[in-house]
Amino acid sequence: MSGTGMREALAAGSLRELDLYFAERLTANLQQGRELVAIAAALVSHAVGEGDVCVDLAKHAEQRLFVTEGFSGVAAPPLADWLQQLADSPLVGGPGQSQALILDEQRLYLGRYWRFEADLAGRLRQLAIVPLETVDRVLLRGGLQRLFPDRDDEIDWQRVAAAMALLRRLLVISGGPGTGKTHTVAAILALLIEQAQAQGQRPLRIALAAPTGKAAARLTESIRKLRAGLNLSEAVREAIPAEALTLHRLIGVRPGRAQPRHTAENPLHLDLLVVDEASMIDLPLMNRVVAALPSQARLILLGDKDQLASVEAGSVFADLCGRGGELLLSEAMREALAQVGVGQLPGVASTEPMADSIALLRKSYRFDRRSGIGELAGAINGGDTARLRAVLASASAELRWRELAESERNRPLAEFALQAFAPVMQAAGPEVALEALDRVRILCALRQGAAGVEQVNSQVAQALQTAGLIRREEEHYAGRPIMISRNDYHLGLFNGDVGLLWPDAAAGGVLRAWFRLPDNSLRRVLPARLPPHETAFALTVHKSQGSEFARVLLLLPDSDSPVLSRELLYTGVTRASGTVELWGRWEILAAAVGRRLSRASGLLERLRLPG
Repeated sequence: MSGTGMREALAAGSLRELDLYFAERLTANLQQGRELVAIAAALVSHAVGEGDVCVDLAKHAEQRLFVTEGFSGVAAPPLADWLQQLADSPLVGGPGQSQALILDEQRLYLGRYWRFEADLAGRLRQLAIVPLETVDRVLLRGGLQRLFPDRDDEIDWQRVAAAMALLRRLLVISGGPGTGKTHTVAAILALLIEQAQAQGQRPLRIALAAPTGKAAARLTESIRKLRAGLNLSEAVREAIPAEALTLHRLIGVRPGRAQPRHTAENPLHLDLLVVDEASMIDLPLMNRVVAALPSQARLILLGDKDQLASVEAGSVFADLCGRGGELLLSEAMREALAQVGVGQLPGVASTEPMADSIALLRKSYRFDRRSGIGELAGAINGGDTARLRAVLASASAELRWRELAESERNRPLAEFALQAFAPVMQAAGPEVALEALDRVRILCALRQGAAGVEQVNSQVAQALQTAGLIRREEEHYAGRPIMISRNDYHLGLFNGDVGLLWPDAAAGGVLRAWFRLPDNSLRRVLPARLPPHETAFALTVHKSQGSEFARVLLLLPDSDSPVLSRELLYTGVTRASGTVELWGRWEILAAAVGRRLSRASGLLERLRLPG
């Protein structure tokens, strides 16, 4: 790639300044093979910015790269020539080496991302291949029967997952909304504690965590409710932890420090780590968390493999689940499950290292498959546009489809805003206002444009101001919902945390930003001290992950975009626990349902390696 070609790609918007700078600086003193190495360097830098962990050169060889409207792109070389030039370059290393670029077979990585992936895969494989845990199987069988009573002839997938968790050091539990992930993990905690108490062991050190403050608060609330309602002895009930932390707080991420407080050299002091909303976790953070586990600890990851992947690079959770729906169990695990009363299970025998460490919850207890939201989510997830059209045309109290172009939405959006957010503005205090805000949200696929969060937030605020519900002469005004957009470790506020500006009656009506903490208490911060933040009547679907709202409005743009995907739609509609409205044009919706996102990564292949 010539310097001119690179700058044309930059001018066309298909290459970032960061990509150009990286490629030029890296190859500035290279005497031979500079052009092909520069192509590769720019390509892998750009790919990581798009969420990929690496570049599969075989998919790009002899293709036009960085193509966009008005720019025909740059020609990539034949694969054999490209691989040879890279292998011969002093700037490119092989697996385990320290160069800025690493070539691993046909995959090209930024050096640090190769190390993230290789380290994480190695640690997870070590957890997964440990022989079956020694447990009192009679006690476990009784506990499973008590917490998961027999249900006719159908398989209880929650019971299956709970039994697997007692027998393995690593368990990945994937399930859609309402499949009982948190109920399952609460039962797992109880069963593990029962085993420890029966054997006279010291109390288990258990940590609950999630990627964001909102997700941690939801996990805390759910575990507390479940702990109170499960059929347990008081000794077991009291030993179940009652509070979840953010992952940043758990591992001790510190401002200005390259490494968190807890690392492989200074591991966490715990026996079990449970992480909720694991699909939101990017590769670097997941590697840090797993590295901080002590050698004998158990790890349970909860999430939904069909949701959007993390904002940053990687699709770790989906890779761990193998992107399939078949149950893979070793013969030893099948025999152990039979002994604890799980019964016969479908699936195939497997010797893969991760085989006994993946559990899929298949039945939703929140959405009947025939309900509006359940049918909609199923049609989207299955990529079935004919079924989707039928679902949208059906009469359902839970679901409303409005085929509205962007130019037709101004009045309906203002009407929705008044109905949805008036209870927030008219609340008696910050706690009630936050509760009202948590019941409804507008979700957008994009940040910019007429259907993007920036414009929609402005329109909602204008409608509320016109109705006399808010006064926004200044940036900070009473009733303004906000989302933190950059971590502030000193204040303990993190990217994705949602709060509300509201007068502080105890301080003479001074405006404060109020945030709900994982223990359900409120924290107040002066607006002037807040880290960068934005208005949050509307959120991107990405930013809504880990949240649940009784009512959701999902807005689609008029123009198609690579961002619009099956995973984005599924994630958006399943944020709703009560009703969902979907506004857009049919052809855009159908195109999104037909588009699956796939991120380049070698993690799945590494996890499948034998031995």
